Amino acid sequence: MTTVITALFAPGQIVRHKVYGYRGLVFDVDPQFNKEASWLEKFDLMDPIGTIPWYHVLVDGEDHASYVSENNLEAATGIDSRVEFNHPLLNNYFDKPDTGALSARRHIN
Repeated sequence: MTTVITALFAPGQIVRHKVYGYRGLVFDVDPQFNKEASWLEKFDLMDPIGTIPWYHVLVDGEDHASYVSENNLEAATGIDSRVEFNHPLLNNYFDKPDTGALSARRHIN
């Protein structure tokens, strides 16, 4: 029997990291951890590898992205949920139509 894993967040959704507090924008979702196990050790992470979705997240106001497990993210609320977002790769992943909402340029996974 195959286990179906449902992601809480989708590309284009603004999130906040629960531990580090940064605001991010999801640009891709992996249904489960999709890196080498040594990657977790490098960052001294103890997140479950195969049981929850992992997210590729652009970090607002920075020039890097992060790879974060679902249990470390929460939906941005209030002022944090605004669409304005500052990241040099934003236009590589999203279009911003006249409505102001972000739409993915293409699906990665």
